[in-house]
Amino acid sequence: MGFDLEKAKSVIESGNAVLGIEFGSTRIKAVLIGEDNAPIASGSHDWENRLENNIWTYTLEDIWKGLQDSYAKMAEDVKEKYGAVITKLGAVGFSAMMHGYMVFDEKDELLVPFRTWRNTMTEEASDKLTEVFNFNIPQRWSIAHLYQAVLNQEEHVAKIKFQTTLAGYIHWKLTGQKVLGVGEASGMFPIDMNTGDFNARMIEQFDALVADKKYPWKLREILPKVLSAGQDAGALTEEGAKLLDVSGNLQAGIPVCPPEGDAGTGMTATNSIAKRTGNVSAGTSVFAMVVLEKELSRVYKEIDMVTTPTGNHVAMVHCNNCTSDLNAWVSLFKEFAEAFGVEVDMDKLFKTLYNKALEGDDDCGGLLAYNYFSGEHITGFEEGRPLFARMPESRFNLANFMRVHLFTALGALKTGLDILLKDEGVKLDKILGHGGLFKTKGVGQKIMAGAIDVPVSVMETAGEGGAWGIALLASYMVHKEENETLDEYLTNKVFAGETGSEMAPDPADVAGFDKFIKRYQKGLAIERAAVDAMR
Repeated sequence: MGFDLEKAKSVIESGNAVLGIEFGSTRIKAVLIGEDNAPIASGSHDWENRLENNIWTYTLEDIWKGLQDSYAKMAEDVKEKYGAVITKLGAVGFSAMMHGYMVFDEKDELLVPFRTWRNTMTEEASDKLTEVFNFNIPQRWSIAHLYQAVLNQEEHVAKIKFQTTLAGYIHWKLTGQKVLGVGEASGMFPIDMNTGDFNARMIEQFDALVADKKYPWKLREILPKVLSAGQDAGALTEEGAKLLDVSGNLQAGIPVCPPEGDAGTGMTATNSIAKRTGNVSAGTSVFAMVVLEKELSRVYKEIDMVTTPTGNHVAMVHCNNCTSDLNAWVSLFKEFAEAFGVEVDMDKLFKTLYNKALEGDDDCGGLLAYNYFSGEHITGFEEGRPLFARMPESRFNLANFMRVHLFTALGALKTGLDILLKDEGVKLDKILGHGGLFKTKGVGQKIMAGAIDVPVSVMETAGEGGAWGIALLASYMVHKEENETLDEYLTNKVFAGETGSEMAPDPADVAGFDKFIKRYQKGLAIERAAVDAMR
């Protein structure tokens, strides 16, 4: 996908450019694409969740300020590059980190602060719903948060008129439509693969479960409508256009595609929605999406069953922690250098330290680390306690130190993927990697391949991430031909001829990671003791 300045300017001025905006955990990014689906402008806004009253949250002010700032920076990028002002777009799409809990009353006011996916406070609800549905309901899913609020007898539950996700909330406020893309919806409540809608039997089971509470609502009444990729999801209203673009230049009436979650946009951005493919998104959190040829043999608490943006079976291994602790250590090295009066370039520092890890022993020299900045459900931790440990005989040097922190960033993920690949015998031809862990060329890719013993590819375009992914879904909605599937559209019109850089697993890395993971799993008792000791 090449870049043509004049062509890009023309598509912007004609109002045919397509915009995607995604709310990630630490960054809100806006990506504008042209008629060839290549990015032509972008803007971003950094933000952080906050721990308030022991709940990870973002405020509504955070959300709107971030959305407006990322759009404004994208618009400024357009002005600087092309001398153009955006007044019209071909289509828009919004996506965000999945799951969590946002509930509203009859006045459309938020009843309790937004509870993000990062909270591990719904174990009782998760276990009960998994038992009742015979379907794994992870703690971060919206329905688990709702049922936990029921079990906690929280007063606000009786006042609920609408429940949605962050992506659904943004879409609702900008279009007036209470809808979700099926991939995002599958992180709220289980989807029936035959209907492409919420599972009706399980909705009835939930209503029966809470019948004694005599709430004035039934579950289906408060959930959004489920749409598949390519379906009409409304258009920007006058109010919505002003909310998005505070300059007032953007016109109303622009078509908006179904809002999706970061899992679905990651699959789209890596062209990994076909069977026997998958992708790993590795940033603040890490998750792997594996498109299945058939259903799994049984229910696993470690594995979520969700869907592609078109409704196909996907096994998802989601871990709350990936690079946060690793980034903290890199920041410590920056602070050390600055104490000596050395000015540090962070990109160079990351590249240097990541590459140093490749010089370490295959098994990290006997070092052990846990990157649990927050709770980790796969290994049974409700609270975060980052930990680094070593034995007197461990080979403690910089290379092994960096290597063990890159390994542990994937430790919980490997625990879940081993169930799929080893226990269930799921076949994968390749995995596509994207996110911050893969930014330093060849390092995260090599370690990921060693962790899962599957070839890992990284595309140049994958660096654009989910914002580009949701822009592609918006583009598909307005540009698809009759009966053209999303898979066909991506393969033929977006990724034609682009295979990316593939790296096969190194047998030494595979053996080293297996040795590390045994130490990692054996040491979980040490980590639990650390959690208990610091309570």
